[in-house]
Amino acid sequence: MQNVIIHDTNGIPLHLFNKTEYSQWLDAQSEFIQTWLNQSQYKEQGLALIPNTQGQLETAIYVSENLDEFFACADLAKSLPAKTFAIQAKDIHAFNAAIAFSLASYRFDRYKTVTQGQPILAFSNNDLVTKAQKYVTAIALVRDMINTPASDMMPQHMSVTMQEVAEQFGAQFTEIVGDDLLTHNYPTIHAVGRASCHAPRLLDMHWGNPDHPKVTLVGKGVCFDSGGLDIKPSAAMRYMKKDMGGAAHVMGVAYLIMSHNLPINLRVMIPSVENAVSDNAFRPGDVIKTRHGLSVEIDNTDAEGRLVLCDALSEANNDNPELIIDFATLTGACRVALGTELPGFFANDQDTANALMSASVKSQDPVWQLPLHQAYKDMLKSDIADMINSVPSPFGGAITAALYLEAFVKKDIPWVHFDVMAWNNRALPGRPAGGEAMGVRAVFEMLQAKYQ
Repeated sequence: MQNVIIHDTNGIPLHLFNKTEYSQWLDAQSEFIQTWLNQSQYKEQGLALIPNTQGQLETAIYVSENLDEFFACADLAKSLPAKTFAIQAKDIHAFNAAIAFSLASYRFDRYKTVTQGQPILAFSNNDLVTKAQKYVTAIALVRDMINTPASDMMPQHMSVTMQEVAEQFGAQFTEIVGDDLLTHNYPTIHAVGRASCHAPRLLDMHWGNPDHPKVTLVGKGVCFDSGGLDIKPSAAMRYMKKDMGGAAHVMGVAYLIMSHNLPINLRVMIPSVENAVSDNAFRPGDVIKTRHGLSVEIDNTDAEGRLVLCDALSEANNDNPELIIDFATLTGACRVALGTELPGFFANDQDTANALMSASVKSQDPVWQLPLHQAYKDMLKSDIADMINSVPSPFGGAITAALYLEAFVKKDIPWVHFDVMAWNNRALPGRPAGGEAMGVRAVFEMLQAKYQ
């Protein structure tokens, strides 16, 4: 992605105003500018480009109802001409504008020839640009991973992506591949991924001082989900390249943690598989013994995400971290409950949940808590195993999926489970259609408040 924010004092002045600030500014301007804005019927809202007496662009103004809104300035990326503009604004407004403008400028152009230029915003505060760029790079990483077609984002490609990030920050990377998953007792990851010609893997990254508090991130890395033998209809399969969105999200959070050098002993685990159809695919009715020791009867092979996650969550317990957070594109039920643009989360510790909700408000990155309603655990009972992987009822699917995962986390370890869409069905300011980071800034805000 092109870097559209720079540290510079040169450029066409671009003033950012709230409406009340605009009227004060206008009173101090020349008769020419006042006449120009009046004759162009400027409505004291949005962008106005103001020329000099020779007709050359001399200055620009952007008026918002509320510049405190995170994406208030995002649409400037679409409305400004491809020139360099020097931002004139308070630092907090400039910081939000830098991130929102960059995210609105995002293009996934790996496979596409792009010739159209983009506007660039120049900021006089170098620290502001450096800090904003960390957020932009993290979210672009999430989007790029999700938008990449499955043919170029299979487990081996995801491995390369994690290795590259690990090398950038001096982190340690290891992986367990193929039948070695059975040797090292990760049976459910192996079962889900064994039917693909792309060998399943558990990707594992460690970073930070071992004496610092331990935080573990786990991301669902189903690179493509056919549904397995319970195969999806074609319409439901069309965008299943995004089913590794949980993996992309934990990579985004990890990037923010490492780029900000938070005093955290970080571990990131991604069970990376393709849920394919072949003669050795796992079947409805099979019983699998998990790493945790619990046996699971397969009710539906399209409920594979919780299977790969449960082995990774079981391993996450072994370090006794202060906090485990997992991200997954897990259920359609969560989208029915909250819509596609509001990610839901579950937590076994209310203090952590409250901190996350507060961080969501502060960062303007919306998330919403859903209940781990324990009475629904009975729905996960199996006649022949310790539990089933999917409840056949159409009701409460996001809750029962979360309860399934909870069974693999030690009760004394705070744990948060995110059920995210990871995809924008429609374009919004700063959020183009396609792969999207949801809750990444909120989680980092919570971690930063807790550990910095």
